[in-house]
Amino acid sequence: MDQQGVREILRQVAAGTCPIDQAVLQLKMEPFRDMGFAKVDRHRGLRQGAAEVIYGAGKTPGQIRDIAASMWEDGERAVLITRMSQEAADLVGASLPLDYHPMGRVGVVGEMPAPTGAGQVVVCTGGTSDMPVAEEAALTAQVLGNDVLRLYDVGVAGLHRTLSHLEEIMSARVIIAIAGMEGALASVIGGLADCPVIAVPTSVGYGAAFGGLAALLSMLNSCASGVSVVNIDNGFGAGYLASMINHPKGFAPGPCQGAEAAQAE
Repeated sequence: MDQQGVREILRQVAAGTCPIDQAVLQLKMEPFRDMGFAKVDRHRGLRQGAAEVIYGAGKTPGQIRDIAASMWEDGERAVLITRMSQEAADLVGASLPLDYHPMGRVGVVGEMPAPTGAGQVVVCTGGTSDMPVAEEAALTAQVLGNDVLRLYDVGVAGLHRTLSHLEEIMSARVIIAIAGMEGALASVIGGLADCPVIAVPTSVGYGAAFGGLAALLSMLNSCASGVSVVNIDNGFGAGYLASMINHPKGFAPGPCQGAEAAQAE
């Protein structure tokens, strides 16, 4: 159950349509579902604001299907599956409403939510070869309720390509900069934008790129302020962090505070 589900139960209690004992029963349901091969975290949405995400690599297609089915049955409106193979997508899609994105190896059971973030998440790549990681980041952010703009193949080998998107870069709420090779894109973007920049090194590059290590070290040593770095090829981590930045938690007075204010008046 996510925070929206808890709020709905509390609204029903306040309206008198849900008995208190029934509400307590729903809220105290087992915090995870033990499936033997997996323990599905049912309270993660309540604790962290986003439901558990299924990491597909290393899991069998059947395991992915069963975990996704359990989350769907528990009321998750958009179940995100990363590093998903075509074989797993075929099996899951046979019994669940799956939308599979082969470029990013991402599956979504359910529908993309409407954007609820404070602004726009911009996803940039140095080259076309970085698109698989970029799609994982972009789709993750979209599933978490963000308006996402993709700017692909705008690397520093042709700086004019980057500069042609200054308006989008300067108006973004958060930017994900994805690049392999020497990973210079993050520093360039960081020097242009006034928002947080999440750098994602990719394993794209020739031998001395060391599978993304060269880009990782370049990004960690960026002289631009406001640049943070996630692990090599970790598009999911970047998309998740971008969503957290784009969804600042506002303060809303609760019923008790409202009652106190009324008494004060």
